[in-house]
Amino acid sequence: MLSIFQKRVQMVHFLVLVVFMFSLCPTGLNCYQKSKEVERVENSLQVFKELVDLPEEGIPPALLSRAQAIAVIPGFWNAAWVVGGRHGKGVLMVRKGPKDWSFPSFISMTGGSVGFQIGVQKADIILVFKDKKSVRTIADGKFTLGAGASVVAGPVGRKTEADTDIRFEAEIYSYSKSKGLFAGISVEGASLSMDTDANAKFYRNFDLTVEEILSKDEIASPTIAKELIEIVTHFAR
Repeated sequence: MLSIFQKRVQMVHFLVLVVFMFSLCPTGLNCYQKSKEVERVENSLQVFKELVDLPEEGIPPALLSRAQAIAVIPGFWNAAWVVGGRHGKGVLMVRKGPKDWSFPSFISMTGGSVGFQIGVQKADIILVFKDKKSVRTIADGKFTLGAGASVVAGPVGRKTEADTDIRFEAEIYSYSKSKGLFAGISVEGASLSMDTDANAKFYRNFDLTVEEILSKDEIASPTIAKELIEIVTHFAR
């Protein structure tokens, strides 16, 4: 049997270990849910809900029902002093069936701009893809908006669904919610690429490919991933 001294030593070791774990993760042992990748998915979910649930200014359900892929980039920065730069990180999801959407794959969006412009703008961006060809190009490397496929500012409002003049013929529709000094924001010329490092950290699997993320029916992941799938499925059915 252990002596009282040995038990006390073990207790001290245990308390030291607990303090060490809390120093690594203030919320306890569940650090996984406080990663920046999880926060990115949480922010993407919030942005998507805000931009689709606006009666007069939201994304038309008629367009969402035809969407083959959706990208959400919360906090996309556009800064310029004649020559500008743009950068943001978000997630991409693809439609697998009539009411079946993929797990989110992480993406980054970057680009430059030249012209008479001064200011700094932060915006939440949603891209609605009418065709999966663009998504395959992103998965293979890098995709430039406006070069590989046409991108236009999307129509807004639920009444658009009844407007027979709107045929949604463009390949990509962009929506933004701005918080800065520019009057509007353009995404044409920006490049989309897969963020494989973020994928590996979020899913805790460095062997998981983008193709698997966008096609598998089940992947071990934080619960926020399935919450995002549920909300996208609800609005884009």
